[in-house]
Parts: sequence; structure tokens; C-alpha cells
Amino acid sequence: MRKTLIVHPQDHMVVALTDLPAGSRVQVDGSEIQLANEVKAKHKFTRWPCRAGDYLKMYGLVVGQAVRDMAAGERLETANFKHAVAEIAPASKRSAWHAPEFEHWQETRFQGYARPDGQFGTRNFWIVVPLVFCQNRNVDVLREALWDQLGYGSKNRFSSLTRRLVEMHASGAPPEVIRETAFHVDPHVNDSTPLFPHVDGVKFLTHDGGCGGLYEDARTLCGLLAGYINHPNVAGATVLSLGCQKSQIATLEAELQRRNANFQKPLYILEQQQEGTESTLMEKALRFTFAGVAEANQQRRQSAPLSHLNMGVECGGSDGFSGISANPAIGYCSDLLVGQGGSVILSEFPELSGCENELVSRAENATVSERFLQIMRDYEARAHRDGGGFDQNPSPGNVADGLITDAMKSAGAARKGGTSPVVDVLDYPEPVTRKGLNLLCTPGGDVESTTAMAGSGATIQLFSTGLGTPTGNPVSPVLKISSNSELPGRMPDIIDWDAGSVISGQETIEEVGRAIWELVLKTANGDYRCKAEQLGQNDFIPWKRGVSI
Repeated sequence: MRKTLIVHPQDHMVVALTDLPAGSRVQVDGSEIQLANEVKAKHKFTRWPCRAGDYLKMYGLVVGQAVRDMAAGERLETANFKHAVAEIAPASKRSAWHAPEFEHWQETRFQGYARPDGQFGTRNFWIVVPLVFCQNRNVDVLREALWDQLGYGSKNRFSSLTRRLVEMHASGAPPEVIRETAFHVDPHVNDSTPLFPHVDGVKFLTHDGGCGGLYEDARTLCGLLAGYINHPNVAGATVLSLGCQKSQIATLEAELQRRNANFQKPLYILEQQQEGTESTLMEKALRFTFAGVAEANQQRRQSAPLSHLNMGVECGGSDGFSGISANPAIGYCSDLLVGQGGSVILSEFPELSGCENELVSRAENATVSERFLQIMRDYEARAHRDGGGFDQNPSPGNVADGLITDAMKSAGAARKGGTSPVVDVLDYPEPVTRKGLNLLCTPGGDVESTTAMAGSGATIQLFSTGLGTPTGNPVSPVLKISSNSELPGRMPDIIDWDAGSVISGQETIEEVGRAIWELVLKTANGDYRCKAEQLGQNDFIPWKRGVSI
């Protein structure tokens, strides 16, 4: 196995692919470097001597600044290296983009659910949505009333374990015996037979918004919820409203019209202050929802061109290998889809900090590039006003695993977007309207970002992780791609594909990218249910436009 890697010829740093002891001598690009200290796998050391104040590159981009003088072979860490980015320069003329070779999939189509407006979904869901947090309890009651009866299995797979513990206690087992007795819980077992086999599930999206905050947040929430109701993977929706809240029904309906003037799905909106008693509201909601799910069950998958796919790309629980293996492999998939006329969403604007020059140079026109820069400037200015900044994005786990500046994290994260031109820039929660690579302004938080991409129309998502994260989404399948081969062995229940073979040198980025692409097609066809779906991970967190980085 290779011991080190230089990602780009201009890079000032070298990536350790395995643990390297202090004092060891390593061959780097034809030269021998003696390490001043231990460098663990995923971390970086200096390729050349540098002076305090020097800007250092990785991926060919400035990712930080030296805090003090350093010799070649010194480990980079927060004590000697800090966040810094290059100044934004005028866009250079971009050469013509060439899509990856697609001959093997030239005639490929996917089996999706046709919607009345011409969209195609990869799944067939019914959703139940509260327009305000005051309706969360009623949504939970609907869940309890419907879930088991419709045959989607117990909403808590650990219920059987609780029953066994109760039986042990009843038989006289002391607490210490109960505490030390281990049980196997299979996370993927569901013995139930769905009453409606052509509906993939009824999803219940509770949240803490809709009132009490800014009107801006209330309107934004309505836009996000409209995106979910209009989503190609959604057959119809039940919406519960209180009546007096800031997120009004009229605002939701206006946002739906903005997204789809030809909206024709079943949509049932019930308002508690108009219906009267809770029993009246809930009885009506149950009848309407049950009938809607029965109607959705009549739909069948149909052949659709790949141009109807909309793929969100995400990274979370990232490590020092994410930008080297999983992210560029996902980027290869992004280019494959764009090459076939599909759409890709790259989000997490704090994790594009330092990549502005590259993305601006890829913008389809000056309007797109200026909008990107303006939204980035406004977002970071807002963060600074509240005492933060993009430099605070990396988590302790990121830093411990080699991502020691936001710019370093960003340079690797941006590779998920591949190399295709940027055709549009969306401000949250705007929908995708153009085929190709779209940039969507979201925070770097995993769930806020995946929630937003689904709201903008992502019918499937690729999510890279190096440390492991259980994130899923209620309506958009989220495929987890591991950056290293150790993680799938430790957390096999959440990982769908291992890209660690890129690190070991067994496979190229292109080979892994093609394998992931095949998994994307199986998932889109309904032939594969990703691990997040199997575990029932339905994370949904709307973004309030205050600071969340």
C-alpha cells in the first residue's frame, strides 16, 4: 500500500495514507523527507520548508496559512496552521467541458413513478406535514394510529427487546443480570406485510417552526414544505394547520404555485381552529390520509430517461480521506448524470469557502457567478455579525481526523460536484429548475443540508462520510459512501458503499465512481433500499436563516 499522496502537483503538503512514525524517512515525488514528528493516517505534513505567513495549498487551492516557520516534514496542526483562503480573482475563460464516457449506459433508463406534471420519482411516499409546531402532537397521533395498521412495521425496532427485558424482570432476574445480558437486534428485520405494497411509506415531518419567530422564517418554512409536497417522490400530502400561526395556508399555497403552476396531486389541508374539536380534526385527517394512500397505491413504476434524476451530494462526519476517495468518486457520478441531461445539487456554502475562484470559473455566465459570490458574501457577513465565521465550520471530529481548516475541508468537499459547468445558484429553499450542476445555499450541518436538497427536488442523494453518520431523509434515499475501508467494518449498518479502495490503490476514482453509479441506478429503480431507508432514518430539520454553520 502507498504510504503518502500528493493530491495536486502544486500542493505544499503531503497526505499520510498510513501512520508514519517520527523520524521516519519517506519518498515523496522523487525526494526523501524525514518526518519531524509522528503523522497519523489522514493527516498532512509539509512538503517543502515554509515561513510564517506563507499560504499553503492542497488540491491546488489555498487551504490555510503557516503560523510559524516550518521545515519540510513537519506535521500540520492547529498550532502551526490556520484557516485562510485566496483572494477572489476575475473569472478566467473556461475551456469546453467534456462529460465522462457514458457508452455503457447509453440506452439506460430508470423505472420511476410518473407524476401528473411530468416529473418522475424514485420512490412513492405519502407525507403528513404540520404547518406549525403546535400540530406536532397531532402528527404523532396520526403516526401511532396509522403506522402499524398499514403494515410498515413497528416504528421502534427495539420494542421486542423491551418486551424481553420485561419478561426477565418478571421472572425475577436481578438488575445486574439484566444489565450484563446482551441481545442481538437485527436492524433490518420487518416481518410486516404492507397493506399498500406500492406505497413506500407514509412519512411524518415534524419541526419546531411556523410561528414565534421572524416572518422571513415562516415564509421560508412554507417554501420548504411546498418543495416536499411538490417533490417527485411524493404522491400526495396531508397538512395540519392550527390557524393563527405565521406560516399561513395561503403562503403555502402561493409557494406551491411558484414551484408548480400545474400542481395536481392530492393535497388535504385541515385547520384545527376551523374543524373544532381535536377528535373531529383527527378523524377527518385519518379518513383523508388513508384514502390518499390507497389512491397512491394504484401507481406503478414506468420507464423514464435518466434526465429526470436529480441527485443531491453531501458529506458529513468527514475525515482526511473524504476529499481523496469518496468525494471525487461522487463527483464522477455527478458528471455522469449531468452528461445525461440530469440535475445535481451541491450545497453547504460554508464548505465551499476557498473554492470560489474554481466555481466562478465554471459558471455558465457572469450572472450565475455574481449571484454565487453575492450569496456567499451575504451569508458570511451574517455569520460575522453574530460573532461567527466559516472558519468555525470544522467539528472536533473533523480536526482530529486531519481536516484542520475550513478551507481544507471545503477544497475536498467541493469535489462532490464533479467538473461540469455551474448552471444555476439557488438561495434556500428555491427549487431546481435547470438541468446540470446547481449550487444551493445551505449551512454545513448535515441534516439541514439534506433536508434542503430534498426540498429543492433531489430524488436521490449521495452522502460521503469518513467517521460515520446515520443521517437519512424522509422522501429522498440517502446512499452513504465511506471514504475509508475501516468504517464499513465498524459501522456496516449505515454504509452502502466503500470507496476506501481508492486509498489502498486497488481501484481508481473512476472505477469506484462507476460502481457507485450502478448503485444509484439500482436505488432509483427501487431494486435497492439504502441503509438509511432500512433503518428508518427520516431526519428533517428546516434551516432558520439565523447563523447555523
